[in-house]
Parts: sequence; structure tokens; C-alpha cells
Amino acid sequence: MNDFRKLDVWLKAIDSSTKIHNTTKRYPKEEIYGIVSQLRRASVSISSNVAEGCSRTSKKDFARFLEFSIGSAFEIESQLLVSKNLTYITEIEYNALRDELIYIENMLIKLKNSLFID
Repeated sequence: MNDFRKLDVWLKAIDSSTKIHNTTKRYPKEEIYGIVSQLRRASVSISSNVAEGCSRTSKKDFARFLEFSIGSAFEIESQLLVSKNLTYITEIEYNALRDELIYIENMLIKLKNSLFID
């Protein structure tokens, strides 16, 4: 359907995932199988679902994978708030990562909505 490599939202999601992976390197070791794993998996899931959705032959299927990406972004927002509350990240880091996620969420929503405009 689309070449995912050309989608700005996919590129932004890759960048965001890289930042989240680098940020979680500083989390306590006891969180490696907890919140670190959840954050990393959810962050990779955003770009992965965009890419997989692009392989689908119908707009409806593509939209479903974009919804999965949106859900992963929302999940990360929640996990980042917990991370901030546990002082694993600073307020500044939280705000920067959250703002980037909100931007990605809006891009995903606009892309999804554009699929059904003729």
C-alpha cells in the first residue's frame, strides 16, 4: 500500500524509540524486566505496526495497524508518567518525551483519518 520508509511518522517513531531506549539505560537494574522492557517494546511497536500496516492491501487493515501504533504511544505516555513519579526520569525528560509522543500520536491519527478521505 505504502512505502513505510517514506512516512514521516515512521521516521519520528524510530527516533522516539531510540531516545526511549537510551533513556531507559539509566533505569535501575531491577526494572529491566519491568517498566524498561514495557517501554522498549511499546516504543518499537509504534514503528513496527506502521511498517506492517503498509504491507496490507486495504485501507481498513492499514488503519487497524495505525490504531495499534496509537495504542502503543498512549501506553508509553502512561509508563513515562510512572517513570517520572518514581524519579527514573526528570520532569524535563518526561515533558520532552511526552511532547514527542503526542506529536507522533497526532500524526498517526491524521494519517489514519486521511485513509478514508477520497
